[in-house]
Amino acid sequence: RRFIVKRPPLQSLQEKGLIRDQVFGCRLDALCQRENDMVPRFVRLCVEAVEKRGLDADGIYRVSGNLAVIQKLRFVVDRGERLRPRGWGGWREQAERLSLADPEWDDVHVVTGALKLFFRELPEPLVVTWLLPAELPASGERVQRLGELVQSLPPPNYATLRYILAHLRKVMEHADVNRMTRQNIGIVFGPTLLRPEKELASMAVDMVHQNQAVELLLSEFQRIFPAPGTH
Repeated sequence: RRFIVKRPPLQSLQEKGLIRDQVFGCRLDALCQRENDMVPRFVRLCVEAVEKRGLDADGIYRVSGNLAVIQKLRFVVDRGERLRPRGWGGWREQAERLSLADPEWDDVHVVTGALKLFFRELPEPLVVTWLLPAELPASGERVQRLGELVQSLPPPNYATLRYILAHLRKVMEHADVNRMTRQNIGIVFGPTLLRPEKELASMAVDMVHQNQAVELLLSEFQRIFPAPGTH
């Protein structure tokens, strides 16, 4: 009991450098504040890599990458630095910008797997839904309520959601090759991006509502995320 009472808080350990600031499992607002951006840098890196070399990959985001390599990528991202040789003087720690173009991350399914893992491990989901579209009576009301939900999100959540959905719409444009239709993307990203405020009686019902919400966000993207200066 004395140990628990005297245990230093996490923030003080981070300030002393005893615990590094991580990316995976970090609160989105804290991560964005640390990086001085509304969208996490790792999310941008993954999206850019997929759009550069993975839009035509069969089952992109649906096919699983090598779990061991995904965990290695997570470790590298969380550590934020690598050991580099320093001539005859041994090894030194050197901050290094992560590049997903490195051969060890060549499998695009590793990149997509790590991106999905990032969203799943957020302490709070990107979107907490108080009323999912399937529970609303009319399609027009569904879009309106979902739009209200999106507009009420904290700025980092809104910006990150808009960014990832814009990317997924590009993935959909290649559905004739990658077979990732709007429905398939909804199945993959529904439970990843959205979680209900209150658990429903059935997990299967939860998932159906989450999937439909993502499909609606994708199909009504222009209405739900109006361009700046438009209404």
